[in-house]
Amino acid sequence: MSELFTAVLGKPFGIVIYQLLAATQYTIYLSLIALIGGGLIALVITIVRTSPYINAKRVAAGYIWLFQSVPLLMLLFLIGLGIPRILAVNVNPWLAASIALVVYASAYLADVWRGAVESIPVGQWEGARALGLSFLKIVRLVILPQAVRISLAPTVGFTVQIIKGTSLAYIIGFYDLMSIGKRWANAPVSGTEPYVIFPLMALIYFCLCFPLSVWARRLERSLGAVSSKQLPKLP
Repeated sequence: MSELFTAVLGKPFGIVIYQLLAATQYTIYLSLIALIGGGLIALVITIVRTSPYINAKRVAAGYIWLFQSVPLLMLLFLIGLGIPRILAVNVNPWLAASIALVVYASAYLADVWRGAVESIPVGQWEGARALGLSFLKIVRLVILPQAVRISLAPTVGFTVQIIKGTSLAYIIGFYDLMSIGKRWANAPVSGTEPYVIFPLMALIYFCLCFPLSVWARRLERSLGAVSSKQLPKLP
């Protein structure tokens, strides 16, 4: 494949484009890991924060406060470089970057989803309790179906932030678009100057993020139309 790019675009430009595009797949993989892993943790935290158990709610709130207060760059440093140095262990950049982005995403998604849950009218909770449903059944059957639709647009919007956040993972040796781009920008090769490489990287990030941004805006508009209607009532 690299030969094809080289034949069409020449050297070194063809090689650069091929390697940037090849590295982009790892940016996408890391973003998916952060979104799926962070989403699973965020779901648990959201349920705990809306539960009637005070101590559990405090722990969940503390988790969100902690990881929202620490910058993503610092999380990457601590998990990828600091803790391994203290414990004298080697941590794979994939694992370190995944953990840092998962906890980062989970803290913000939990806040987004909690807001969606709290936007559900109190009458929905009271009506479900009147039917004798347990807390978990109320959440699963009544609250989550409505909250998912409300939180979908901001979740898609936050996915853009996750993709952009992966660009910081190069500092711990993670192989992705930013890592390869900086390597070429610093290479003493004619045609790979920073003013050539960085616009190419920006274009690739734009192609990844812009469709998601457009989708998020469309979801927000459709949500506004749905919100103007009366929410479904329990039988």
